[in-house]
Amino acid sequence: MTSRLPHSSHWGAFTAEVHDGRLVGVLPRPGDPEPSPLLSGIADALHADVRVAAPAVRRGWLEQGPGATSERRGADDFVEVGWDRALDLVAAELDRVRREHGNPAIFGGSYGWASAGRFHHAKTQLARFLNLFGGCTDQKYNYSYAAASAILPHVVGTGGPTAGEVTSWDVIAEHTRLWVMFGGAPLKNAQVESGGITRHSAAHWLRAARDNGTRFVAVTPIRDDVAGFLDAAWLPVRPNTDTAVMLGLAHTLLVEDRYDRDFVARYCVGFDRFRRYLEGADDGRPKSAEWAAAIAGIDAGALRDLARRMVAERTMITSTWSLQRADHGEQPFWMTVVLAAMVGQIGLPGGGFGFAYGDTAGMGNRRYPFPAPALPAGVNPAGSTIPVARIADMLLHPGEPYDFDGERRRYPDIRLVYWAGGNPFHHHQDLNRLLRGWRRPETVVVHEPWWTATARHADIVLPATTTLERNDIGASSRDDAIVAMHQAVEPVGQARHDFDILAGLAGRLGFRDAFTEGRDEAAWLRHLYERSRRAAARNGAELPEFDEFWARGHADVPGTRSFVLFEAFRSDPAAHPLRTPSGRIEIFSATIEGFGYDDCPPHPTWLEPAEWLGAAQAARHPLHLISNQPRTRLHGQLDMGRVSRDSKVNGREPCRLNPSDAAARAIRDGDLIRLFNDRGACLAGAVLTDAVRPGVVELATGAWYDPREPGTVGALDLHGNPNVLTADHGTSRLGQGPSAHSALVQAERFDGDAPPVAVLRVTPVSDEGKTDGADGS
Repeated sequence: MTSRLPHSSHWGAFTAEVHDGRLVGVLPRPGDPEPSPLLSGIADALHADVRVAAPAVRRGWLEQGPGATSERRGADDFVEVGWDRALDLVAAELDRVRREHGNPAIFGGSYGWASAGRFHHAKTQLARFLNLFGGCTDQKYNYSYAAASAILPHVVGTGGPTAGEVTSWDVIAEHTRLWVMFGGAPLKNAQVESGGITRHSAAHWLRAARDNGTRFVAVTPIRDDVAGFLDAAWLPVRPNTDTAVMLGLAHTLLVEDRYDRDFVARYCVGFDRFRRYLEGADDGRPKSAEWAAAIAGIDAGALRDLARRMVAERTMITSTWSLQRADHGEQPFWMTVVLAAMVGQIGLPGGGFGFAYGDTAGMGNRRYPFPAPALPAGVNPAGSTIPVARIADMLLHPGEPYDFDGERRRYPDIRLVYWAGGNPFHHHQDLNRLLRGWRRPETVVVHEPWWTATARHADIVLPATTTLERNDIGASSRDDAIVAMHQAVEPVGQARHDFDILAGLAGRLGFRDAFTEGRDEAAWLRHLYERSRRAAARNGAELPEFDEFWARGHADVPGTRSFVLFEAFRSDPAAHPLRTPSGRIEIFSATIEGFGYDDCPPHPTWLEPAEWLGAAQAARHPLHLISNQPRTRLHGQLDMGRVSRDSKVNGREPCRLNPSDAAARAIRDGDLIRLFNDRGACLAGAVLTDAVRPGVVELATGAWYDPREPGTVGALDLHGNPNVLTADHGTSRLGQGPSAHSALVQAERFDGDAPPVAVLRVTPVSDEGKTDGADGS
């Protein structure tokens, strides 16, 4: 018997085709103009042989107790146990750590994309559980745009413009005539959206803008960061030099008296201080087009011509999230705003600035004016957080002080890590450093459907269901529909929902009723949907009742008006001030000046990254590594799927490099190569292309970490995970974001015997001590 059920994913809404209880097909949602090819990998992931079959405990931890043999994480084998025993062990550890060390000693970061479903969203489920348990140490901001989230409130009073509050696509398509894209607008990233998407429309809108006369300039080391059909002019800058390029553009506008004096005077503060820096009044270095071109490795005349064009026509200036995932990542986002202010078109249709177009599928869509269905997580009573990317610092340096956005803080002493719905051995930088820190906690608990690197480095692994094994609601506030996610198959192996796992633990710890509120899955879905439906009604939007929504498989969200970023502020800055100290755009920030950070001055500044092609280190490691988002996965998700598998070269992640760099190293297309620096080394498959600037190598993130000697610091990664190479330090003391894109490497042909990649194959577990006990939770 074959059935077809509505469902959704980060790659888009779809229909699940199920035959005799097994998923046999995934059909894109009708009406999606450009469905993601990644949908085809969902069935592969569901039935992959790397599924965690049953609760499993690392042998050393099980036999010798918490804190014992932690150096064996990643190398030890696992013992399968029954659910009752697994939950008893976890509950006892949570209780012990809370009693002996306090709730801040529990790290509940669980950072990751988790599920498109809003109820079974693992991070939210875990946060709700730990908050009711008394709290934990959590993470602030995210890896995608942490530095931007820190700097923009100081500049424009809100982080909204980097999280989706940007001028809408329809306005750009109608009014923008020149679009200057720092980092491009990579459509590969627009395949995905947290919460799902029913229409992949970014390519449609880019074509509409092109057809309406928009011209594009891509400022990026990688030519195909912008779609080929846009015929964009390419400025192949050195990585990490975007701030210098923008300063060169601004200097041209200044010295040629082309900048908008009236806009700067009325809507901004601090320009005079910034002007001194542009002119080189204090350091003797005017930030001219020639100065910028020398840093970026491009033509000065091209910069001057671009500056003149920007003020001659309606211009949109955008930057991708990737720019600020680098040393001093706050600076290019701040400078994007300042350059747009000098052009003078902020608040005008099709002009001004924006961030992250093309970075996710919904960017540029207008948010609907009511909250999407979401499980409430509550408030963390422990009040303990760290910047999202400072995990290894926290684990390696408990009690040590650090600076963060004007605050002086101390790292907590973590004794228990509880992770659900994420994979730090994918997201985090310098995995060898993380591995050293990961040995310090006494216990690591992980919920995971698959034997990812994080699961393999845990002490207790609890098998979690995937979205197709449960009912849920898919929703993104940047989409035009809410999707009913019907359960398609029974849970694989002994997998359980995160909600059921945590309810079982809450029962053992005495707060099950508070956690569940007396609702099961079906009751929660109805409750969350109806709460959103009532909120929609208060905002003039009508949604069907739950039963109709569930039967139909979706609820269409009424369309919303076009949007221009800061339109109201431009029309009347007194009536609609920004939430900055001055109420205006802060080109110079007295607040940041008061912090006294030498790595984040009080106005946009060119600060040399620790690693870039102009650094002394480039003599030994002369290639700049770009570890961007993959075309064939979402981060590390679906690496076992057919799209990702088919992209591998000799079973390794493809590494793109310029033919001139390859020739200098006797590397041919398809060769196995070794990338290395002082932090680590990995293998990859060479792909030669002139779309990558000379001096740059591109190795996408997401290949599952697979060290030749598991659990060993410094072991060669066999699969091509770039985070054995990336640097782990904060963008600055202000933002403390990740600096993954400031990394220099060397490459060489690998001629030795390379063991096969093992991480995507099943990890054997002993059945010693296995029971079939059911918990009934």
